[in-house]
Amino acid sequence: MTSLLIVGQMMAPEKGGWLTKKLLATFTGDAEWVLWLLAILSVLSVAVMLERTLYFFTHRLSNTDLVMQKLAKGDLDGVKAAVGTQKGMEAAVLLEGIEWSSKGPDSVEELINSTLARERPRYERFLSFLGTLGSNTPFIGLFGTVLGIIKAFNDLGATGAKGAEVQSTVMSGISEALVATAVGLFVAIPAVVGYNVLQRTLKTTVSRSSALGHALVGHLRSTTVAGK
Repeated sequence: MTSLLIVGQMMAPEKGGWLTKKLLATFTGDAEWVLWLLAILSVLSVAVMLERTLYFFTHRLSNTDLVMQKLAKGDLDGVKAAVGTQKGMEAAVLLEGIEWSSKGPDSVEELINSTLARERPRYERFLSFLGTLGSNTPFIGLFGTVLGIIKAFNDLGATGAKGAEVQSTVMSGISEALVATAVGLFVAIPAVVGYNVLQRTLKTTVSRSSALGHALVGHLRSTTVAGK
């Protein structure tokens, strides 16, 4: 009887199919690579935020109020002198609009729209990466946690722990696995905040550029009407 039981156990099919075994073998490996991936993404996130902040700071018009006053007075030469060699969307709109002023206000308006469309992608560079990072790193961390939990239960089944050892083994494995979720959130939160701040700054820059462009076109239209 005993020999029959032994033979039956030897002949019994193992649980799980071929694909299940392959996936289990893959997912029960060391999941520390997820933490390394999150660490790399964190460094990239900080680098993008610093680079974009520096770009926004060095590509803005520092004396917008003075330029608006000169535009209101119709002092285009004074506007060019006030803008000088400054970089950015606002400066490009003004300088190119003034250079095109002899073509008429309608042409200048079209040129301003073209300049805004050309300059905006330069400000949006890497912002999509930052937004994607903020949205998806929690899921990467959750993936690491799931892998850690699978490994913890697989190790528990392999060791055959009983009683208090079960709770100790499972809780230890799960606590280590939850670190990945915490790191994912740690990476995502600053990325989301940075993305929102940069997007808000970009909208402000576009609005200011558009306002300056409209002021220039308005001056050109009034000059055209007065000259008739």
